[in-house]
Order: sequence, then structure tokens, then C-alpha cells
Amino acid sequence: MTTLGAVFRPQLAPERLRSVARLADEAGLDELWLWEDCFREGGISTAAAALAWTERVRVGVGLLPVPLRNVAITAMEAATLHRMFPGRAILGVGHGVQDWMGQVGARAESPLTLLREHLVALRALLRGERVTTEGRYVRLDDVALDWPPAGPVEVLAGATGPRTVRLTGEAADGTILTCTTSPEGVRRARRLIDEGRGAAGRGDGPHKVVVYLLAATGPGADERVRADLVAEGVGGEEDLGVAGDAGAVAKAVERLAEAGADSVVIQPTGDEPDPEGFVRFVAEEVRPLVP
Repeated sequence: MTTLGAVFRPQLAPERLRSVARLADEAGLDELWLWEDCFREGGISTAAAALAWTERVRVGVGLLPVPLRNVAITAMEAATLHRMFPGRAILGVGHGVQDWMGQVGARAESPLTLLREHLVALRALLRGERVTTEGRYVRLDDVALDWPPAGPVEVLAGATGPRTVRLTGEAADGTILTCTTSPEGVRRARRLIDEGRGAAGRGDGPHKVVVYLLAATGPGADERVRADLVAEGVGGEEDLGVAGDAGAVAKAVERLAEAGADSVVIQPTGDEPDPEGFVRFVAEEVRPLVP
């Protein structure tokens, strides 16, 4: 069964999160996803609030930009969420938007190296291991969490380029793909992920793939989706984004699922006029149509 989620976009004021999260929980949405976009809301703080305000919905953060974070802090915050809300937190990390990282003096010369080192150390810390490492960017001396998660947890990583997608297979437990990923793009990503897993000797175990799907419904939906795709730098390419009723959105979700997506997260346009209504639309109208 395909997992279905929706995004609370950080263009919305933080005080809007409570009503959206509670509605997602009550309407039966599988997952609610948050973004740590510079310079809007913090990912961990919003995730903690959303989890505390709800009872069952899983809350994902995609992504936490690793140049902004010492890996020990990432591990401490992740472990805290997993212990307080077992089975409900989903955390993804990424190398960040390089222009934003430059604005805060955190731009890495090799974002790929930083992401690899962060992933390796983060997963080890969350397994309860004691870690000493002297990498190019990540340096830990005899560090272990006093309160690691009570059981195994997934660490996801975001990726766009082929080298980063391959790295997610090598060093992460799952991959997050942007809304500019077509069904064929999902298939290519799956192949790259498998290459990374094979190179790392990780066998044939599960690797979760999460894909964002840009969507709009109601008056002006086509124009809104096209405008957002242009803002993403991809224009109106076929198989990217969907505008229409619940049936049209469900078919777009199915195409991504057939291509290899385990979870499809419906991303509203930046100018979505009714965020609560959009979450209700995904949970109550789209969800019943998705196998």
C-alpha cells in the first residue's frame, strides 16, 4: 500500500501549523511533512510541536540541511523525538541549498563528502554506538548518546543529482526526491540507489523512497501548478505536477508508486489559498482512491 502524505509549506506562518496538523490527524492522513527552508521555520521545533498536538499521524522533516548542524546535535534531537513519539517521526537530511549555506557562512567545499560523513556518523549514533571519527568535516571524539532511540530508526537523505542519489543508497536508509522527479526519474533513482547499496555491500534490504508531487485542485489549478514548476526551473514538463480533482491526483500518485515510490507526499503550490482544505482533500478524497 502506498503511503500518502501532504506538505505544510514553510511559506505559511508557524502559528498555522497547529490547525493543519490537527486536521491531518483527525482526517486520517498517513504523513504530514515539514521543510527546514532557510530562513523560515526550524524543522525539529515544528516537528516536535506537530507531534505533540497530534495522536497518530507520522510527521516527516525533509530536509534538515547538514551544513547548519553538528552531527551530535542532529542525533540528540532525532533521538529525543523518536523516544517521545515512537514510530511517528521521520527525519531526512541533505546537503542544503548552496546559496543559502553561503549566506550563513556554512557552504562546504564538498557537499557530497559532508553529507556522507554526516550520514555515517548520525546512523551510528542513533544505533547507540560510541563514535570516534576524524573526517574532513565531521569530527567526534568518543561520543555516544545517553538516550538513543529504543529501537532501530530510519535516516533518510534528500537527493537530486545522480552522485547524491547513489550516495543515499550507500549511506542512508531511504531517499527523498523533489517534485521535479517524474515517474521515469523515480525509476532512474531506484537504479542509482541499488548501485549505491551494492557498492556498500548493503544487500537487498528495504530502502524507502519518498517522492513529492506538486498538486493543485479547484479554480486556477493548472496555472498555479505551471507557475510553481517554472519557479522550480523545469517549466511545464509532462509527468511533473498534477492539476485537477481527486481522481487525477490519485492517478499521478499511482504512476509514481508503480515507478518505485513507497511514499508520495502531495505538495501544494506556494499560493495554496486553503491549506487546511488541501490536507482534507488529500486525506478524505485522494487517499481512498490510492491502493
